[in-house]
Amino acid sequence: EQERKGQMQQKTEEAAAEELQRVVGAKRPLARMDCFDISHTQGSETVASMVVFRYGSPSKKDYRRFKLVSTEGKPDDFKSMQEVVYRRYKDYEELPDLIIIDGGKGQLAAALKVIRGLGLDIQAEQREEIFLEGESQSIYLERESPALHMIQHIRDEAHRFAITYHRKRLRRRNLVSVLDTIAGIGPKRRQALWKAYASLETMKAASEEELAAVEGMNRAAARTLYEFFHSDIVRKSDMLQGQK
Repeated sequence: EQERKGQMQQKTEEAAAEELQRVVGAKRPLARMDCFDISHTQGSETVASMVVFRYGSPSKKDYRRFKLVSTEGKPDDFKSMQEVVYRRYKDYEELPDLIIIDGGKGQLAAALKVIRGLGLDIQAEQREEIFLEGESQSIYLERESPALHMIQHIRDEAHRFAITYHRKRLRRRNLVSVLDTIAGIGPKRRQALWKAYASLETMKAASEEELAAVEGMNRAAARTLYEFFHSDIVRKSDMLQGQK
């Protein structure tokens, strides 16, 4: 039964990809589609995501995340989009058949400037209100259109992937700034801790013995860090965050 459902889902996704190919006028089947999204907080910790769909199905092994540097501290979604597109395609191993830009006409134009500057012949469009290169009028799909549902799925997946990475970087940056105030935890130990623990939650959940086992740490530093994580100030901060 599970296998049958999987086969039906695959056929549905392939049919949606075929409809989308017709809508955008692509010359070949949409074997691979790349979708980009930008995420930041007032220009801080600007990141981008790229999700990949193959014949309408997510290919998570091909997903990529980018820490952007050209616009750090100065929010500019157009320049951010240009940076990520350039980094993705300047030394490409595999080109997509379609690029989806999660943004407005400005982001689409910015991305196309880089794509054409690299000499690439790839179709590009803007999310579910579809703008094609060289066309002033957008294409609207019917609400029940499989192609529309596919574009929405791709867009939502790109947004989820970008915002998850952005929030992770914000948490990490905030923790690093707090760790700066803890005696005995210098730059090398902070780096070693982040190498050992992928998230704030796992670091806070570690025992004193586990923290002491991190490269460069010792029992005294581990005890100080453990006590900090379990102090009243940190617990109250966590409670406030949970209310947001």
